[in-house]
Amino acid sequence: MAAAGVVLVGASLTGCHPITAAQGPAGPRSVPTRDSVSGSAVKALAGLQVRAKGSMAGYTRTAFGPAWSDDTSDPDGHNSCLTRNDILARDLTQVTYRSGHCTVATGTLRDPYTGKTIHFVRGPESAAVEIDHVVPLADAWVVGAAQMTAVQREDLAEDPLELLAVDGATNEAKGDDDASQWLPPATGYDCPYVARQIAVKSKYHLWITAAEKTAMQKILVACPNQKLPTE
Repeated sequence: MAAAGVVLVGASLTGCHPITAAQGPAGPRSVPTRDSVSGSAVKALAGLQVRAKGSMAGYTRTAFGPAWSDDTSDPDGHNSCLTRNDILARDLTQVTYRSGHCTVATGTLRDPYTGKTIHFVRGPESAAVEIDHVVPLADAWVVGAAQMTAVQREDLAEDPLELLAVDGATNEAKGDDDASQWLPPATGYDCPYVARQIAVKSKYHLWITAAEKTAMQKILVACPNQKLPTE
């Protein structure tokens, strides 16, 4: 468990996104819904397909749409706020806004990955708080997202279920690693972290590797009743 601390940071912001039927390797899929990711993490993990990772050929960040948008079918899509701001408003406490109800000016983040408290202030040090794609987009690409349409990939990248406000440096250290390669320094967050990855992969019909499944099973032994998040 990483030691708790207090970090003073600055911040810039933007953020929002939706969902449609996904085209998988075997053909069309049904539209993901909140019900499709509810319930037990252990049960959902057992239902994920296990396969080797595919090729990175063709991957770019832009294959998942612009960095942040509001033009999606995700839960917060079309609310006139970009997704980054939606996630900051959801995950920070004591939030104030620069103007209106979208642009977060300040707030306090209890970072789930490290346990640190980060005082967020909009400004030049905004990278101290980043929005993590819990399933890294490069990882998503090689476990099914390459077969999705561009619209479906953008929905995945902007889905609040897939996003967390976290310590920027820790997010950079995570990179594109899956759960067999990286877990949060704050070990007390391992169960919720793995459950969120399972929820995302279940919702978007992504598969996992054998090593990833083994790592997730080991984590969930300590929390057999862990529920999947829904947002």
